[in-house]
Amino acid sequence: MKREIKYGDIFEVRIDEPVYTSGVVCRLLHIPVWVLKQLDREEIISPRRKKGGSRLYSKCELDKLSHIWYIMREKRVKVTGLKYVLEMESRVYKRL
Repeated sequence: MKREIKYGDIFEVRIDEPVYTSGVVCRLLHIPVWVLKQLDREEIISPRRKKGGSRLYSKCELDKLSHIWYIMREKRVKVTGLKYVLEMESRVYKRL
């Protein structure tokens, strides 16, 4: 049975629910749109698509994007080297 939502109610959004548009992601993380598109093209991040083709990101993907953007910006890793860095990180964390 669904509960009626009233003005001022607080509701939960699951961490894996894709609700953030690419424009919102760009504003929140200060990431250029071209980076999001390239990460999607390289299959580093795979956001869900709305019927019109626009991308929707979840909180989990925002966290991953924040980490990716840090690596790209602070460590100066290009998208082509990103897959290697992320693979090495996942191997290290699997051993822990």
